Amino acid sequence: MNIPLLDLKGQFASIRDEVLEAMHRVVESQHFILGPEVEALEREIADYSNCRFAVGLSSGTDALLAALMALNIGPGDEVLTTVYSFFATAGTISRLGATPVFVDIDPATFNIEPSEIEASITQRTRAIIPVHLYGQMADMHAILRVAEKYDIPVIEDAAQAIGAELDGRRAGSMGIMGCLSFFPSKNLGGFGDGGMVVTNNEELDGRIRQLRNHGFRDKYCAEIVGGNFRLDALQAAVLRVKLKHLDRWTEGRQRNAALYRERLHCAVSPVELPNRRHIYNQFVIRTAKRDAVHRHLKAEGIASEVYYPVPLHLQPCYTSLGYKSGQLPESERAAAESLALPVYPELSAEMIERVACAVDAAAK
Repeated sequence: MNIPLLDLKGQFASIRDEVLEAMHRVVESQHFILGPEVEALEREIADYSNCRFAVGLSSGTDALLAALMALNIGPGDEVLTTVYSFFATAGTISRLGATPVFVDIDPATFNIEPSEIEASITQRTRAIIPVHLYGQMADMHAILRVAEKYDIPVIEDAAQAIGAELDGRRAGSMGIMGCLSFFPSKNLGGFGDGGMVVTNNEELDGRIRQLRNHGFRDKYCAEIVGGNFRLDALQAAVLRVKLKHLDRWTEGRQRNAALYRERLHCAVSPVELPNRRHIYNQFVIRTAKRDAVHRHLKAEGIASEVYYPVPLHLQPCYTSLGYKSGQLPESERAAAESLALPVYPELSAEMIERVACAVDAAAK
């Protein structure tokens, strides 16, 4: 029996009737763009994220882009961010003509290393974007101390971290804005692309709402230049159903992570720091024999994935920034050693055992 990296069919089977009923409700209404379903989801996600406001957007990437646009980030500006993340984190900075400035990671958590942020700040630094990678929050207390010292806004990239916590604070609620993704593979995933910006700032809430709809304040009257970043009602309806089950699914992922820790002996399991709620969007191990383990798992019918094989400073499109191999060593080591294992809640204890045995066989 093969073990996929993620079993969305299994998840859907458990909520099929609820989802189809919600989709039928939208089809009958014939209201497909924004509208009541999106507004209801915004209220529910804001409450879930412990924020005052939430704005539904077309993707997690567009959430990042709109957040940067709301701060008027543009040419000549610099934005500090982690070097080890999905490309969208840096790509949205570049799309606005600003320059991403990359900071290395804490090898234990894969998140941005706060102690290296201050040394990268210049007079052109306009924002800091930490990423709560793989479902565990970065050290926002330390990041915010530096940001407040220099009066720099912090945008949380919480695409992989909805419901994650640090000292009881939810991902997205600590910076000036937080950006969520509802890509299908996320813990809260839609049936296509979707995203959201959460914030406690009323002015930014209003500005994001303008930006997602071409900059219109009133219909056909654009006060600023925005884009078409609107969330579909069908996606919102599906996400509202799934949100009701999210905490239960998170508990399943946490249970499976604990089982892996008990059974893995020849690879380093991800660190879960105190005072955090890790939601395990991915369960990422480290081993010097990563590629051999990856090949062995594939031969055994077990899916795994390398996140991320090329750190951002070594991407071909950023050659002009002048970074060299070896300059950000922890990200490069993580890129060479990390491997994501299946952790979705529908896994059985027997499946976890099979994966762990296969990893140990190849990593020893």
